[in-house]
Amino acid sequence: MSGVRVLAAAGVWVIACAALVPAHADEAANSSTEAAGQDQAAGGDNHADAPINGQQLFAGTCGFCHENGGRKAGRGPQLMNTKRSDEFIIHRITDGKPGKMPAFGRIYSQEQIRQILAYIRSLKP
Repeated sequence: MSGVRVLAAAGVWVIACAALVPAHADEAANSSTEAAGQDQAAGGDNHADAPINGQQLFAGTCGFCHENGGRKAGRGPQLMNTKRSDEFIIHRITDGKPGKMPAFGRIYSQEQIRQILAYIRSLKP
């Protein structure tokens, strides 16, 4: 009989732990969300120490349409040796072009967009 009591007590303990874990997980998630919001409000980024790589950003979103890393026309125009101004390119990346190019201004920060521009300006054959 004592074995049954031990199992019953263990079962109660498991149920109690299962009931408590989600409550603590929610508290941790809320704390993380609040901390992230404070970082964002302060102009910070969760990965502030990570360097921004324009080539990687370009490859992840722009390379689908601007072939060979922007060196060739594809669905989008060739970007290497473009005569467009920096302001034009930043505006196009930020706001897109209806029916042609999506806007990335809500996805990328202004610094990330400047890094993509720097990558475009660095393109060589």
